[in-house]
Amino acid sequence: MTGTLVTLVVTFLVALGVGFVGVAAVGLVRLPDLYTRAHATSKSDTLGTLLGLAAVAVAFGGGQPTVKTALLFVFVLLTGPTAAHAITRAAYDRGVDGWTRPGTPGGATAQPGSRVQHGHEANRGPQAQPGPDGPNDPDDGG
Repeated sequence: MTGTLVTLVVTFLVALGVGFVGVAAVGLVRLPDLYTRAHATSKSDTLGTLLGLAAVAVAFGGGQPTVKTALLFVFVLLTGPTAAHAITRAAYDRGVDGWTRPGTPGGATAQPGSRVQHGHEANRGPQAQPGPDGPNDPDDGG
């Protein structure tokens, strides 16, 4: 590619990447709870970073720096969303409630700390409760 075309492509990719990172920053500031913030930042920030890395690869043109950039591309693509998922899953397991609009089902009338069971929690079934003989009574499964 000619120098001017490379410069235009790199500028376009960097501008687009900065735009997506800006959207992630706005989402982090404006959204109401951990879950929506994590969703906005993980998606937009990852895409912005990948566009920036694509700009680096185009600027270098080929060879070893482009291979290293491609490896970084794969690393960011795998670890960004995975880290966001791990953080939100840990928050969910700790009982962090998500935001709901007041007046909607599960909104202002919901009890603090109550939540709907999803996924692996819904499939557990009833838990064994200790009977009158204590937690080690073989008759009640405890």
